[in-house]
Amino acid sequence: MAVLEVFCSLTGWFCLYLLFCWTFSQRSPEWNCRLVTLSHGVIIVLLTAYVVFIDGPWPLTHAGSENTELQTLSLCVCLGYFFFDMCWCVRHHTEGPVMLAHHAASIAGILLALLMGVSGCETCGVIFGSELTNPLLQTRWFLRQLGLYDGLLGDAVDLMFIFLFATVRVGVGSAMFYCELTSPRTTLIMKLGGVVMYAIAWVFMVDIARFGYKKSRAKYQRWSENHRLKDTGCPHKTD
Repeated sequence: MAVLEVFCSLTGWFCLYLLFCWTFSQRSPEWNCRLVTLSHGVIIVLLTAYVVFIDGPWPLTHAGSENTELQTLSLCVCLGYFFFDMCWCVRHHTEGPVMLAHHAASIAGILLALLMGVSGCETCGVIFGSELTNPLLQTRWFLRQLGLYDGLLGDAVDLMFIFLFATVRVGVGSAMFYCELTSPRTTLIMKLGGVVMYAIAWVFMVDIARFGYKKSRAKYQRWSENHRLKDTGCPHKTD
């Protein structure tokens, strides 16, 4: 049953990509693929949020428990997307080794949760935390393409992205990682998968911290330069 659901998910995301390509034929393939990525990010965040916070069980206390039907559905929807995006990235050579490693680890982790029938709750929790910042990342890319990134809107998107990544994916993710490692129900292979995903999250966090530092430094330098020019351009009062 899960195989059919994954196939339907893969087919659905591919058809959505074709629809975007037909609708926005003047745009690049990456534009249309990122529209699919944005759509997946919004849908899967809403779906896994319901699974984690409403349907349950709570991943911090029930790591390693048996999968529910809704957890299985969420994992199939996400797995179909990752198959699509992984193939697209390999075909168009748009992503580096870290992102490809993230996709490969995500595919392996979701496959293991589906095949073993356990650890669906914490896997959905990881998906929620990982995809929560994805719509902001895609919004940032679209703003750059439209020439709207260099301004207050771009700064707001970057700030929110960094804040959510640090607090949710690294902060809350650390607590979930600890619960998974200490849970007696979680299998060893899922714990090893958690180690890989946690390590990748920290690689991303280091890159994001460097980006935030460089952007803040550049903005401060521009502000200082503008302030200095404004001061030197004003006439001095004389008695």
